[in-house]
Amino acid sequence: MATKSIVIDLEKCIDKEVRVTFQGGREVRGVLKGFDQLVNIVLDDCVEEMHDPDDPYKKTDERRRLGLVVCRGLQVSLVSPVDGMEEIANPFIQQEEEVV
Repeated sequence: MATKSIVIDLEKCIDKEVRVTFQGGREVRGVLKGFDQLVNIVLDDCVEEMHDPDDPYKKTDERRRLGLVVCRGLQVSLVSPVDGMEEIANPFIQQEEEVV
């Protein structure tokens, strides 16, 4: 019998800010208030980080306040704590520009 490996213990993230990425690329940040075994997630003070409509991989500075949100577990791709995360410059952008 295979044992389950827990990558992140969401119980430790209760009442802390997390980033949730959904299938399709949408991203939100909010305070984790609850979750279940299907990874249905409840976030408070939720804010969606908007992407450029012409380039879905490029983020804009625009944000959309959503408030209290229930995220359906089947659509959740990634849940990560915000503490300890830092956005860095893409090291491959220069190489892509040289190829084009």
